[in-house]
Amino acid sequence: MKQGVLKQIVLVSSGDLRLSANQNCWAAQFQMEGNLTTAIEKFGWTVKRAHPYNSTKKHGFIDSQRMGMDVFHDIDPNQPLIVAESVWQYSHHILAGLTTHKGPILTVANWSGQWPGLVGMLNLNGCLTKAGINYSTLWSENFDDDFFTDGLQEWLSTGKISYDQSHVKSFSLSKIPLADEKKGRAFARSLKNRKAIMGVFDEGCMGMYNAIIPDELLHKTGFFKERLSQSALYAAMLQVTEKEAEAVLNWLIKKGMKFNWGTNEQTELTKSQTLEQCKMYIAAVRIADEFSCDTIGIQYQQGLKDLTVASDLVEGLLNNEDRPPVYSIEGKELYAKQALPHFNEVDECAGLDSLVTYKLWKELGMTGENTLHDIRWGENYNVEGLNQFVWLFLISGAAPSAHFIDGYKGASSDRQPAMYFRLGGGTLKGISKPGFIVWSRVYVCDNALHCDLGVGEVVALPIEETNRRWNETTPEWPIMHAVLKGISRDQMMARHKANHIQVVYANYEASAHEACRVKAAAMDELGITVHFCGEVNLIKKRS
Repeated sequence: MKQGVLKQIVLVSSGDLRLSANQNCWAAQFQMEGNLTTAIEKFGWTVKRAHPYNSTKKHGFIDSQRMGMDVFHDIDPNQPLIVAESVWQYSHHILAGLTTHKGPILTVANWSGQWPGLVGMLNLNGCLTKAGINYSTLWSENFDDDFFTDGLQEWLSTGKISYDQSHVKSFSLSKIPLADEKKGRAFARSLKNRKAIMGVFDEGCMGMYNAIIPDELLHKTGFFKERLSQSALYAAMLQVTEKEAEAVLNWLIKKGMKFNWGTNEQTELTKSQTLEQCKMYIAAVRIADEFSCDTIGIQYQQGLKDLTVASDLVEGLLNNEDRPPVYSIEGKELYAKQALPHFNEVDECAGLDSLVTYKLWKELGMTGENTLHDIRWGENYNVEGLNQFVWLFLISGAAPSAHFIDGYKGASSDRQPAMYFRLGGGTLKGISKPGFIVWSRVYVCDNALHCDLGVGEVVALPIEETNRRWNETTPEWPIMHAVLKGISRDQMMARHKANHIQVVYANYEASAHEACRVKAAAMDELGITVHFCGEVNLIKKRS
């Protein structure tokens, strides 16, 4: 890296759009920036924060796109720059400035589950990847470990960091059994020939530029967007009767699901909030049927968050085959005995993946309920005598009950955190059952669609450890304890191009490897560039 006389690095921090979240999370950000600055100064560099603490707002985050543009206007575009994140952040706040920044860019997060800083950084990394902006990335618990300090020193010296990507194998350079390839390609050709409709209830949730697939790339796969409005969803909710909403709620209660109701609308989940979610569930299915959607995504976090309750319970129900029946106004059952795959936070990359997975798994004779999760955090844990890195996957409620221990009987609904969800509404919360999974992520890179995928195992942890992890993160949300085969923590973080990861169960370990291979062939047939990550059983290709 070209070093100026002062050897100065400029630091920025993108935050939430919601004032309450920025205020609640500022203390953690302030501490993180202090630790990071100390680490940088040990190498003889100084750090200049590009925007001050705002005493009126009581935080120091960039909290709008215009503010981000103004901050970057006063930054030397050739200066080395760090984006420091310990919270969820809206990438579009700073993306405009980063598109014109010419100096080396480093994204950094604290290794903590307290606030979704790792999630925010991964989202930003995915956005930068899609935008074709060069960057490096690092993470650390205390900013004094060898991995972090070695990477920081490399970036300070050269302006970039090299990463171990030995766990990645290109599908085009791999060989899989012919039967698996035929299955995957035949399925994809049939899907592409029929074409699929992706119902998008408003696009671009929470600044997630990486979650929007350009139409010209999407159309090549046989998927097409039906652009819908969340205002139409709310209008449809107003047409649902109290009796219809009560029928959905009673169905869930009979299944054994628990609702942790209180009476304070501001801080507790109330029955009225749950009934409003039941109306949203019915309205969403009716609109999906009206437009013949194969999959839908509700944005919620902009627009609906100021109008009605959270969509998360709705999303979890939609992703499950065994769910409360929904009828048209004329009395016809809609999507009977089927899931209606929902992509949380209107992440279109997840939506494409979700529908392909759901339909393909059914072709393979398995249940195809799947969901995205945030890659929230993780720590080593002794699992059956083996010290393994166990990821904590967490999402605000879109996980289907089929993923949980004891299904609906193991599920509960807690009020969403007030700082994110002012009007409340509950989650679909549970602990994911042990078993083997196929994980994946579709993303945009070099103006083309790519897909990383691999095999993992959901492990059972003692309830004390599960509760500790929940309390270190967001205890209202469904949780998955995952071990990703053949991938270290740092390999995964350096490679992954999104805050979200898609997961689906297989019947047993061998079927997970088989399904992973078949899915890779299907994605390749759809025109997506595919990469195996970690341990996937393949046929070794002769040189």
